[in-house]
Amino acid sequence: MQAIAENSTLGAENVRPDEHPSRLLAVFLAGLRYEDIPTAVIARTEDLYLDWFASALAGKTARQVGIIERYAAQMGPQQGPSTILTSRRSTTPYFAALVNGAASHVVEQDDVHNGSVFHPAAVVFPAALAAAQALGKSGADLLVAAVAGYEAGIRIGQFMGRSHYRVFHTTGTVGTLAAAVAVGKLMDFDARQFLHAMGSAGTQAAGLWEFLRDAADSKQLHTGKAAADGLLAAYLTRDGFTGAQRILEGARGMAAGMSSDADPARLTDGLGTRWATAETSFKFHASCRHTHPAADALQLLMQREGLRHDQIALVTTRVHQGAIDVLGPVVDPQTVHQAKFSMGTVLGLIAVHQQAGLSEFEQQALSDPRVAQFRQKVQMRLDSEVDQAYPARWLGRVEVQTTDGRRFEAAVDVPKGDPENTLSRPELEQKATRLIRFSHAASDAEIAAIIARAWRLHETRDLQQLF
Repeated sequence: MQAIAENSTLGAENVRPDEHPSRLLAVFLAGLRYEDIPTAVIARTEDLYLDWFASALAGKTARQVGIIERYAAQMGPQQGPSTILTSRRSTTPYFAALVNGAASHVVEQDDVHNGSVFHPAAVVFPAALAAAQALGKSGADLLVAAVAGYEAGIRIGQFMGRSHYRVFHTTGTVGTLAAAVAVGKLMDFDARQFLHAMGSAGTQAAGLWEFLRDAADSKQLHTGKAAADGLLAAYLTRDGFTGAQRILEGARGMAAGMSSDADPARLTDGLGTRWATAETSFKFHASCRHTHPAADALQLLMQREGLRHDQIALVTTRVHQGAIDVLGPVVDPQTVHQAKFSMGTVLGLIAVHQQAGLSEFEQQALSDPRVAQFRQKVQMRLDSEVDQAYPARWLGRVEVQTTDGRRFEAAVDVPKGDPENTLSRPELEQKATRLIRFSHAASDAEIAAIIARAWRLHETRDLQQLF
């Protein structure tokens, strides 16, 4: 860390973590180089890139994405250096980041970091790719920028604490800063510029959970705006625009207004030795991540006991408070997207159809009466063990009572997709293929090319050829 600090604008200053933690984070970001990042982390970032790219393409036919794309066409130029993935049109970096950010999150298959409860890919890659294309950067440059965005965003998310997530959608709020950092890295910011960019990003940070109650479209606005506004903050900083230097821990900063349990030590935790990027999980089911541990546990239990859905009278999922906060308001889902935040619907799909993928949600979540009936059998209960482990670990605990009075339990400590139970590259290729085929966003030959390019991203010189 000392060598990194000496290479930055702030290196000559007496940087004290206890005085101003975000400055040390900025010093780290300014000094980060490709050769500093372990090979395994670079490979993991390529995995995350493919997973994001496919998730964004899966959003091609989503109504919400279409509305935002039409707005971009009306307000932005018809051509430019950056690509809107869903339509393959070119535009400016800002509007490409806006649309691609919205598309990235709509099918609920993008990655998540457990400890920060943050979806980095949906905000980091849309901004970073749009800027990298405009700036003529390489695949290696994009990977470094993505790692910078992940490392900063995850730590800021953990800094903001559990209280923040109860009201605010962390991916919308913290994501704005993560996007700004990624673009700033592509612009070779020094530490002071990173602080300005984070200041301008943080003052725009927004995203409230109230939309879930009404099945509103706001979640796509959260990720689209976070990516675009983070990019905006970086571009303004490049031209000399200044931002608050203590936007995170200042007396009137983000923590003061959006958290009651912020921990400044999380901003600098293990910088350069702990790679938070590698801690990021892939999503196996096409639903809110809070449903995944219970879905895995129910699937395990039903397979183990040989149970059918019609043999089950009651399912109790023992969950953490975050799951209750996010999923609790969704009692009777009215849209496919809202159904992804319904524990009963997700478990109903698992019980009736043995999986909760994109096709199951589109075709069965709202129309299959067996799923609707099963939804009524599911209840969530706060569990102290599960809650204490969260958010570092997302534990799955289910109890099942059968129609003939038998009782069974199942536990999953590491849901599918977590780093300790991750998706292999063949599994990621299969997932990417399913996602892209779902929206008919690319031909099979193009899908094969997309996958091949992802695995060679570190060698890529030209980012204009994406398909």
